Order: sequence, then structure tokens, then C-alpha cells
Amino acid sequence: MKGRQVLLDQLFGAPAAALLQDGVLVDLLLDPAASAVLAPGTICRGVTERLAKGQGGVFLRLPEGQRGYLRDRSGLREGQALLVQVAGVAETGKAVPLSSRLLFRGRHALVTPGVPGVNVSRRIRDSETRAMLEALGTGALGARAHGLILRSAAGAAAPEEIAGELAALIDLADRIIAETEGAPERLLDAPDAWEQAWMDWADPAPDDVEEGEGVFAEAGVLDAIDALLQPRLDLPAGASAFIEATRALVAVDVNTGADSSPAAALKANIALARDLPRQLRLRGLGGQIVVDFAPIPKRDRATLDQILRAAFKAEGTETTLIGWTAMGLYEISRKRDRVPLARLAADGGA
Repeated sequence: MKGRQVLLDQLFGAPAAALLQDGVLVDLLLDPAASAVLAPGTICRGVTERLAKGQGGVFLRLPEGQRGYLRDRSGLREGQALLVQVAGVAETGKAVPLSSRLLFRGRHALVTPGVPGVNVSRRIRDSETRAMLEALGTGALGARAHGLILRSAAGAAAPEEIAGELAALIDLADRIIAETEGAPERLLDAPDAWEQAWMDWADPAPDDVEEGEGVFAEAGVLDAIDALLQPRLDLPAGASAFIEATRALVAVDVNTGADSSPAAALKANIALARDLPRQLRLRGLGGQIVVDFAPIPKRDRATLDQILRAAFKAEGTETTLIGWTAMGLYEISRKRDRVPLARLAADGGA
């Protein structure tokens, strides 16, 4: 099918959502509950356990026996309760990354307690629409010390729909931020895959939405997932790449295959560079990423740099392109904001 298509199905025994563009899988949202007791986006009350001297952070006791790590320990003392939000996915046996800045997400708006101000997405360019949204947000906040971010989807929504969502989000934020005292407790679950798809894939609006058992199989999503669970990625002209996650880093190796022409290496590297953001997103991989590109002259590295930066420009996940090492490897740092697909498949019995 041509256009933008959203599919809602079940995978590994939990809700799952797939986004296709012209029949190609471009994003995949899975419920991480089976592998991450506290999924990214969960808000809970934690209790400071130990200040990490020399690291500038603090370890916290969290609900359900988990431990978290907060980088900023300013003004904190041991035994103090505070509200935190799960900011990413931890490797097995490591502390859960946390943020003290809470974020309440909706389809049209984000509420940011303690960060006042009303901001409208830059993608909304009509001055009258921007003014209307700013006035709507200011009125909804009243005298509260919250902030609001009006998302791009708000530009095409009815004012009453936005106002209703703002009222619900602000009320939720008010109730949660009042829960500052007590033992570790889960206060707000992260959205499941269907909820997240409804919030994140609203703009641009999909051309088609299908829901039900079997829609993944009919659209070829299950075959795409099977391919993603394999390290090998086929590239044009017989080239290939291998994407393998270790405990320390994600290693990517590019091979030209049987093509021995002078341009083969650069072509294979360009193909991998253009598809790498999608591969990492779909596989749920982050952290330290090291790419061993096929050997090319140093003069061609600038071309590859430009293609990589263009490919990662639209990524919503925080990503830093560090660059080339002395050994000719390319380093990337990417936030771990999803549970790896392979871990979910293993835990789900796939």
C-alpha cells in the first residue's frame, strides 16, 4: 500500500504498533512490560539510597525492588523521597536511568511541571493558529507553575479537543506532583504501544489505520521482524552488513561481497548509512555504536559524514555522531530509549 499506514496488533503477548511508509516498515512500538518492569516514561516516587561521590549522581530505591540512577544530586540527601521519571532502558543488572524533570505526554500537548511557559511547535507556522494555541494554553494553565508544549498535531485539531486534553493532562500533573512523601511507589505507568502510537504518529495523519489480530502477518510485518532478529542486513549489489549487540556496544560491520569494483565500498557504505537510523530504531538498539565501514579512501569520508548527518537529522531519539577513530571506525552515541527487539522476543517466547 502507498502512503502512511498504522497497524495495531499483538506481538509477544502484548500490544504492538507498526508504522509503514509505502509498504516499508519504518517504526515499531512494542510493550516492554515483559522485559522492563519500569518502562521508559513511567513516573514513580523513589527514595535516595546512596550518593555517588565523584559521579555527581545518586542511586534511588524504586518500586518493585528496582534501583535507579539520577545524574543530578543537587540538594538531595540520603533517605529523601522524590518524584522521578524513567528516562531510558538499563542493561540487565544495571540501575534504571532516571530524570527529575517530569513530562506528561498527550496527543496534542506536553505538560512540563516546574518549567513554566507556553511553547508552540515550530512546524505550526500560521500566525493566527499559533496565537490561538498560546492563548488556549495560557488559559488552561492559569496560575500554575507548569509549562506547556503544543505539538504539531495541535495545528489541525479542534480547539475544544485540545482544551479537553489540556484539562486532563494538567489535572493529572497536579495530582502526581502532590505525591512527594512516602515509600517507593509507581504513580503513573508508561503508555502501551497503542497509546504511544496514537500520540506519536498523529502528524502527519496516517492514510490508513488497521487494527486486529493478523494485520501484521497480512502486511508482511512479521516477516520484517524475523529479518530484524537476524544480524545480517542485505544491501544492494550483493553487499551486506552485520549488526550485533554486545553488552558493551553495538558493532556494525559492512562488507562489499563479491563486487570488487572501485566504487563498491563507497556504495555499500552509503546504503548502510542511509538505512542505519531505521535499523537501530526497529531493533531497539542504543548506547555506544561502532561502525566498521568497508575500506574507502580518506577523501570519501566527508561524503559519508554528510549522508550520515542527513540520515539521522530527523531522528527523534537523542543521537550524537562522534566521528572517525584512529583505527578508521565510526562512533555513534544513541540514547537507549527502547528495550531491544531481541530481548523482547526472547522474553516473549518468540
